[in-house]
Amino acid sequence: MFNPFKSQSNTVQLPMADAIAQVAAGTLILIDVRDGNELAQTGKADGAIHLPLMSFQMKTDPRSPEVMPELDVDTPVGIYCATGARSGMATRAMLQMGYKSVHNLGGLGNWANAGGKVVRV
Repeated sequence: MFNPFKSQSNTVQLPMADAIAQVAAGTLILIDVRDGNELAQTGKADGAIHLPLMSFQMKTDPRSPEVMPELDVDTPVGIYCATGARSGMATRAMLQMGYKSVHNLGGLGNWANAGGKVVRV
């Protein structure tokens, strides 16, 4: 079981402009861990997979039969929420599950402020 409060020293800050370019190029999987109400109010980053934190572990754990087929421990992942707190917990969880490159991108506002497209759902 993962401990969302355990520190992970191998997290490297990914500049948002680089994250936007990598999502566009298909080399970074982008995950939105906010709940459905937040998504309905503000939209989501273009190209993001909506995966609420509530079902996050079941859908991201490589050992789970429910793991999303898009995910692979070797494929880089960027995660955001509203402020960066929940995405920080999700980032640490994925690193503990064995993912090699996971980045806490902070909040959706960071994405938009860096020029990333936000789409309404």
